[in-house]
Amino acid sequence: MGRNGILLLIAAAIVVLPLIVKGNAEFSGSDGQAQGVIDEAGYQPWFEPLWEPPSGEIESLLFSLQAALGAGLLGYYVGLRRGRSEVLGEKRDRQQGEVHAGD
Repeated sequence: MGRNGILLLIAAAIVVLPLIVKGNAEFSGSDGQAQGVIDEAGYQPWFEPLWEPPSGEIESLLFSLQAALGAGLLGYYVGLRRGRSEVLGEKRDRQQGEVHAGD
């Protein structure tokens, strides 16, 4: 078994072990727990949202679109910077080659 196989087993263990150890435990997210604490404290919001999506599915869709747009912009920026550095590196190599060729 190679290195990738070992890493795959470790990843599977990370996913499966908590399910085995906790059994039938309820896995609730931190958002739900935070909402409970906020409700107990009697917090009053400062303002209301301008628009609320009609359903949870629409809210998830908008969140996914926002994440995809952010990832796309970040990927474009990283690719642009990498491309520019490669072009500049090639240009620098050509200039150094011309200098050495004139010696």
